[in-house]
Amino acid sequence: MLDDPRKREIQDLMATIGRQAKASARPLATASPEQKTAALLAMADAILRRTAEILAANVLDLENARETGVAASFIDRLTLSEARIADMASAIRDIAALPDPVGDVIAEWDRPNGLRIQRVRTPLGVIGVIYESRPNVTADAGALCLKAGNPVILRGGSDSLHSSQAIHACLLEGLAEAGLPEHAIQMVPVADRAAVGAMLTGLNGTIDVIVPRGGKSLVARVQNEARVPVFAHLEGLCHVYVDASADLDMARAIIVNAKMRRTGVCGSAETLLIDKAGAARFVEPLIAALKAAGCEVRGDETVRAIVPGLIAATEEDWATEYLDAIIAVRMVDGISGAIEHIGLWSSSHTEAVIAEDPDVVGRFFTEIDSAILLHNASTQFADGGEFGMGGEIGISTGKMHARGPVGVEQLTSFQYRVHGTGQVRP
Repeated sequence: MLDDPRKREIQDLMATIGRQAKASARPLATASPEQKTAALLAMADAILRRTAEILAANVLDLENARETGVAASFIDRLTLSEARIADMASAIRDIAALPDPVGDVIAEWDRPNGLRIQRVRTPLGVIGVIYESRPNVTADAGALCLKAGNPVILRGGSDSLHSSQAIHACLLEGLAEAGLPEHAIQMVPVADRAAVGAMLTGLNGTIDVIVPRGGKSLVARVQNEARVPVFAHLEGLCHVYVDASADLDMARAIIVNAKMRRTGVCGSAETLLIDKAGAARFVEPLIAALKAAGCEVRGDETVRAIVPGLIAATEEDWATEYLDAIIAVRMVDGISGAIEHIGLWSSSHTEAVIAEDPDVVGRFFTEIDSAILLHNASTQFADGGEFGMGGEIGISTGKMHARGPVGVEQLTSFQYRVHGTGQVRP
């Protein structure tokens, strides 16, 4: 536990960061689209120019992580490469190219008394982002918040601190080049958990929204302790249902990609549901394809009767986000059985149906209440960049304000602007 002087030091530090962010809110909200675009493009250029510095910082983080014996999925999320850094810069450029949301007229109408009413997008305010292991979140969150006119306070995990600080330096370079406030994108410089606690209190009213990106324990803590609104998902228990009407080759390609493209992302499939009417066609070839790709397969009793030797899936497997090369397979009684299983076990993140029967697809889309539903496509598309948003600050599984990928538009609120010609209310 921190001693009192250290606690006070962190509280004072965080209070200062909060005040600086709040002071940046108005100039950032009124910055021109051209100014924000210039800053974003300069950030992308700086990231590419400083690739060697970012990689060197990432080596330090990886060395520290390996010494602690963390899981391979954690190492994958932490690892940067020249290609991933190039993707980071490309995502910032994509965000720069998006229409500026601030000031956008969402709707407008006239009243019989002559008043003209407009609903107009405005920045949300100061956003606090608390994340673990993924250093690319530094770039994504900084760029998205800037585009939407929001100051942001970034608190990365101790495991990615060196990498995140190297990326943050590139973001500051872009702000300076465009003449925007230097405190528009701040990074908490200490790894103490007390800094997270301070952010969750709202920093004396200076933080308007908290976005957590990380493991179940982090997100649960944020949701339990936050005194400001939270955009979050607790975990990604994503399902793929293969209907009897599905095309086998399509199903095989989608399932292997959904599980194995990147096992450590929240859009990775964790449970495969197979229509018992298609068991003879699908069970053996789909499981063979998964195993050939290096995936451990756990099956229920009916699946193991067809493919002997599989690990038995228990009730715990239906509730587990593996984030690893493991998948649980269950036989279900058609679309009704799939809907029942997903309704019971899903975390409301992402689900996919592979089917050619339009009635099956219609029921899947109508009766399943998850943030993202896909038809004949991999769950790995559950990503703001793939949705054309340039990037995302996270996937929200809540139903208030933002749901699904949280991109630039989701980082805005709105106000009503009412234009009159002297009207008074009788």
